[in-house]
Amino acid sequence: MSDTSASEVKKKGSADRIKKSERRRQILLELKLRPHVRISELADRFQVSTETVRRDFGTLADDGLISRAHGGASAPSQGHYPGLDERANALIEERARIGMKAAELVQSGETLMIDSGSTTIQMARSLAYLGTSCTVITNSIPVAMTLGHGAAEVLLCPGEYMAAESALVGTETLEFLRRFHVDHCMIGASGLSEEGPSETVRGFAAVKRVMLRQGARRHLLIDEQKFGRKGLALVGSLDALDTIITDNKPKGDLLSALDLADVHISVADHD
Repeated sequence: MSDTSASEVKKKGSADRIKKSERRRQILLELKLRPHVRISELADRFQVSTETVRRDFGTLADDGLISRAHGGASAPSQGHYPGLDERANALIEERARIGMKAAELVQSGETLMIDSGSTTIQMARSLAYLGTSCTVITNSIPVAMTLGHGAAEVLLCPGEYMAAESALVGTETLEFLRRFHVDHCMIGASGLSEEGPSETVRGFAAVKRVMLRQGARRHLLIDEQKFGRKGLALVGSLDALDTIITDNKPKGDLLSALDLADVHISVADHD
């Protein structure tokens, strides 16, 4: 291959990467405007093959941003999963204990990512109470507001605003998170099974996945009522975690799976 040809291929590959990100943004925008989009229609619109659109759908579906349907895709259904306000008013004492246990892991000067959720909000409150000087990157507006007036420096992700979760999700959020490497990532989850943590809220699985990749130490904050549950989208396998911080120790097959994956279990005290 000549130097000119190689240069053209390189330019084409760069352009394709830009188009991929933009295509996926446009697909999500279309699903805000109408309930269903078709593969063939989008292939014509973007001037790409139907296989390319299928791959886009596959990635977006894995991230929990869309639901696959015959010949196309639709916005995912949240079912009857409770919103942030409802979750935040349940198991308050347990979440507070888990949050304090997690906050105590953070040392002055460290960096961390905190995702959106009722338990991670409790962790942010504990971090503010302790007055730990640190840098926090988050997609959660309540977490940012809790820490923004204290000792922490806060970077709030851009993205699509989800009012029911007071959070930001989507491709812009993921691209922003990938720019950083942090000492800790602190995530919650809808469920924890032998397969790993999972998430029901649209777009949250993708955020958690990226945070886990960018964190040197990876912590899951979860109460025992979520043990054995499976959310809509799998976040990752158990070996993607270093620690689970919980209110009671898991039992049975889940405990065995965590031991096999070498995941440390930290139980918050009742004091």
